[in-house]
Amino acid sequence: MAHDHGPRKLVLQLCRALNAERIAYCHWKSNNALARSASGDNDLDLLVSRRDIPRFLAILSGLGFKEAMAEAEKRMIGVADFYGFDADSGTLIHVHAHYQLVLGHDLTKNYRLPIEEAYLASSALDGIFKVPAPEYEFVVLVVRLMLKHATWDVALREGRLKPSEKQELAYLGARIDWVRVDHLVSTHLPSIGVRLFRECWKGLQPGASIWRRLKAGGRLQSRLRAHARRSALRDVCLKPLRRWSLKCKRRVFRLPARHRLSSGGAMIAIVGGDGAGKTTLVTSLHEWLSHDLDTKVVHMGKPRESLFTALVRATLRVGHLVGLYPHHNSSSLYLPESKSPNYPGKTPWMLREACKARDRYRTYRKARRFVNNGCIVICDRYPLRQIRLMDGPVVEQLTSGGGTRFSGAIMEFERRYYQAMTLPELVIVLRLDPEEAVRRKTDEDSTQVRVRSTEIWNIDWAGCGVEVIEAQQSPGAVLAAAKSLIWSTM
Repeated sequence: MAHDHGPRKLVLQLCRALNAERIAYCHWKSNNALARSASGDNDLDLLVSRRDIPRFLAILSGLGFKEAMAEAEKRMIGVADFYGFDADSGTLIHVHAHYQLVLGHDLTKNYRLPIEEAYLASSALDGIFKVPAPEYEFVVLVVRLMLKHATWDVALREGRLKPSEKQELAYLGARIDWVRVDHLVSTHLPSIGVRLFRECWKGLQPGASIWRRLKAGGRLQSRLRAHARRSALRDVCLKPLRRWSLKCKRRVFRLPARHRLSSGGAMIAIVGGDGAGKTTLVTSLHEWLSHDLDTKVVHMGKPRESLFTALVRATLRVGHLVGLYPHHNSSSLYLPESKSPNYPGKTPWMLREACKARDRYRTYRKARRFVNNGCIVICDRYPLRQIRLMDGPVVEQLTSGGGTRFSGAIMEFERRYYQAMTLPELVIVLRLDPEEAVRRKTDEDSTQVRVRSTEIWNIDWAGCGVEVIEAQQSPGAVLAAAKSLIWSTM
């Protein structure tokens, strides 16, 4: 769906830098929708001369772009992906950089047209982008669509052109000079030839029979055998294998079709007291990143319970019902008056807190595995040694100044799990005035809200390895600050 806004600042900066440095490049396809590329709604499909790759990469790096990797099934030689953060709009800009004209079916991209330098030499400035001469773009589009839709192994499944492809073909068809097209084909693509090229174009017209299209597509594949990455048989076999592999990823393993940053994954923790907007920020950050990058959310404050923890909780509920010990909960354990080691009935609740520490560690371990495989993990809350009233060791506080040997063993059990959780790559602390937190968080006990918020408000976070955002700001300002911190950390 198109959005009514102009070019993004980052896109303008990139195009100006490429032009100023005289980089041989062009926006090589889908130029009937350049406005969508300029606004960041579409990828920037840039063809770049191999001679200029080092300077091109230096420009991207200077503007904060980061290289990313597509899924293994969709990774291609001669093609690279980069993402940049446009701070003004808060959006990510995707540069799909091509160093070669790689064409074919989306799952294999089996062919390369070795006409990059001539293609680039034909380009001229059109608005903010350099674009190729319409005849060059038209020739490549016809060949691209035939290789994608007009082979016998995909004819029944994907033989029809998409509406956007029909629009692009009509757009270019109205702008070309057929004399120049014939000259281009005979000069740069003699293996295809003018006659076959025209047959391919006719096969793509509305009303053309599928047999005519397949016949032209078969001949085109035969003529381009010298420019194929693999044999036609291997290409035919590879398509269903990759299709099956991707279906398994989506349906069985629930893996999204997202890129991963080449620099690796990262764990980002959002920490703050009640009412500081942690959950809102986590949700917004996930929506922002997951559109393009493999991103997951884990709740470290409420980790998924193991079967053992569930059994302990059930036992505690039964014990309370039969009057073995009074009711207690995690929230009341945080309050100062709960810290006496002689408080009756604390031991079973200590056991529950130790089980929660184990569950947090299990969640942390799973999150770390995602990160180690290139995923971005956003943690809703996280145990920090500076914070004692939320998400940290509780048993140690309850046994301070006394306790039995059994409670000491529980304390050691809990402590080991918290020590095993290292600091994330980025910790963002949302700092909010306690009285403002009480005004915002009306659905919880005001005393507990005030106590937990006061602790975070009073901590001197300098030198703690965290980034502090003042949560009194508007949600939009908090989100913008968090996005900038995250992108500079990646």
